[in-house]
Amino acid sequence: QVQLVESGGGFVQTGGSLRLSCAASGGASGGNVMGWFRQAPGKEREFVTTISKGGGSSYYTNSVKGRFTISRDNAKNTVYLQMNDLQPEDTAVYYCVAGYTGAYYASQTAYNYWGQGTQVTVSS
Repeated sequence: QVQLVESGGGFVQTGGSLRLSCAASGGASGGNVMGWFRQAPGKEREFVTTISKGGGSSYYTNSVKGRFTISRDNAKNTVYLQMNDLQPEDTAVYYCVAGYTGAYYASQTAYNYWGQGTQVTVSS
């Protein structure tokens, strides 16, 4: 059983930056495809990004391309999400995911393990 603990959320003004971290325990993150989803108030949870086991491949939803960067340190069992040029529409609870099931990578069903989430609030 893998446990995921997110950190790094907070309050930032438009155009600012935050870096989220997700520490995995109970199973080496190096064995997992990992990623991030988010859920804004009143909206469905949506895919943000995912990264391959070795970190060589990553995918992003269109709205964050060029602004967000996912990376991982398998020695630390940690995945990161660097978020730059944040906009009010990025306000959401961000969830770390792991345990790829083989389903379409942008689907919630593609991941067995979910963190509790960390709040990101971007003021206009």
